[in-house]
Amino acid sequence: PPRLVVSGGDSVQTGGSLRLSCVVSKPISDYCMGWFRQAPGKEREGVATITSNGDTTINTSVKGRFTISKDNTKNTLYLQMNSLQPWDTAMYYCAAEPFRPQESCYGLSLSSYYWGQGTQVTVSS
Repeated sequence: PPRLVVSGGDSVQTGGSLRLSCVVSKPISDYCMGWFRQAPGKEREGVATITSNGDTTINTSVKGRFTISKDNTKNTLYLQMNSLQPWDTAMYYCAAEPFRPQESCYGLSLSSYYWGQGTQVTVSS
């Protein structure tokens, strides 16, 4: 399995921006990639996914504020987060789905993915 190393979490004020990065140890083009988040006491939820072809699926709660992208040459996945709100506070995770890289992997069972470690994003009002 690939190793996924996440960075970029921080504490920001409402309205601020952050960019998360996820470096993958194998060719990122072999996977459908995704960002997930889990707030205290809540289930892990999908934030955004991107197929090997670059097609994206975005959670409606972050649409227009968050952008998922990737750089195949650097095997790196990004999540640009703008207009952050307190309810965006969560641990954010990067994940790779290997079985159907050209199809959207949004909404699949969490067991379908390889996971990186989380990075904490805290948004204060």
